Amino acid sequence: FACVKEVPMPEGYQYKRALLKLSGEALAGAEGHGVDPEVLASIARQVKKITDDGVQLAIVVGGGNLFRGGQAKNMDRNQADNIGMLATVMNALHLQDAFEAAGVPTRVMSAIAMPEVCETYIPRTSIYQLEKGRVVICAAGTGNSFFTTDTTAALRACQLKAEVLMKATKVDGVYDSDPMKNPDAVKFDELSYIEVLNRGLHVMDSTATSMCMDNHMPILVFNMGVEGNIERALRGEAVGTVVR
Repeated sequence: FACVKEVPMPEGYQYKRALLKLSGEALAGAEGHGVDPEVLASIARQVKKITDDGVQLAIVVGGGNLFRGGQAKNMDRNQADNIGMLATVMNALHLQDAFEAAGVPTRVMSAIAMPEVCETYIPRTSIYQLEKGRVVICAAGTGNSFFTTDTTAALRACQLKAEVLMKATKVDGVYDSDPMKNPDAVKFDELSYIEVLNRGLHVMDSTATSMCMDNHMPILVFNMGVEGNIERALRGEAVGTVVR
């Protein structure tokens, strides 16, 4: 497979290859659980726009809308994480269906082999699919327990040679405290990785942040709830907080 093919920067964009990290909860919408078809349709519209413009997009999706291992109090952590990884595959298939209904060719790449359902994740194959204009959805976490989907997103962003890791949240960036609870919370426009770690800002877990720091992978935290923000973020508009 061709790898790291040189492609021109899409006109008006700051990034030509990005990895988008979606939480499972983001797919649930107002219900807080399950999958909201309107949320899927909104994401599909935004993804179609940017991929039609020539941006190469990979996605890592969580599974918290279907299963949260931390709430399984009496369950073995390894077993809970295995169930959580399978939940991310279900979400990935939901996304694939919505994307392809919108005319976006998509591949689901799972870290856990399940060939009857989706393809097995291989970095070089995934890069080839990106270069062909297909969205690649990375499912099943890293395939190992005790790793979060934040860490998966950092790992996949580095492996797929993305130029930015986009972390979709419910707020418009990183604050010094929870803006939902503290009306005086201060928003940061830019932070360093060390500041994030030292302040304990929980942009991503510490393993993910350290991996991005070691590999010079910028993290862009933005509000997914505003339609069009994915494109605005990729065009370099001030829609969130950049960690670099």
